[in-house]
Amino acid sequence: MNYRIEWKQILKNKEKVQCSSDWISAESAIQLGEELERNGKVTDLYFYDEMGVSWNMKEMRKLLTEIEEEPHDITLYFDGGFQKETYQAGLGAVIFYHQGKKKYRIRANNLINEMETNNEAEYAALYFALGILEELGVEYKTCEIKGDSQVVLKQLEGEWPCYEDVLNRWLDRIEEKINKMGIRPRYTVISRKDNKEADKLATQALEGKEIYAKTIIL
Repeated sequence: MNYRIEWKQILKNKEKVQCSSDWISAESAIQLGEELERNGKVTDLYFYDEMGVSWNMKEMRKLLTEIEEEPHDITLYFDGGFQKETYQAGLGAVIFYHQGKKKYRIRANNLINEMETNNEAEYAALYFALGILEELGVEYKTCEIKGDSQVVLKQLEGEWPCYEDVLNRWLDRIEEKINKMGIRPRYTVISRKDNKEADKLATQALEGKEIYAKTIIL
């Protein structure tokens, strides 16, 4: 999650001017805040996250320590593959995140029955991936969600309408889980080429190959 600093700068004539920073990482925000405080001409300095919650410097330092111990800087890739003959779907998910001083990658897939369309498989894949985040204990974090299904991501953003009852039920389930976890999603449509790892996992699920692997990225 990114943060913005707001403060009042004291000018030579003692006038106080309201100032704010761009959105920056927690580490950069604390560093900037410390430099501002050192110049002795700053007052009312507060940090704000993307959900509008505010902290003072002491609270922000404590928050950063807590953030380091929790999964953060999360990027999620998802893909669904549909098999018309069997009405089965292969679900693929690749998740990158930081925890402590390490970066991790999770690769996982699942096979689900009674699917109707490829779009439903895509929704099911995203719901499956969000379930992995829930198991990791992810709460109140910004999450980059990337997939090659423009339909799914645009409908989740509310840019495109959804007229199918089946897909609307998946939309409701996904939004309910996102709200429950307090996640702030950022949706990005990517090419199939850039989503090939999640696509391969979905295909492997349809082939009966179950995968769940967590690795440390050096």
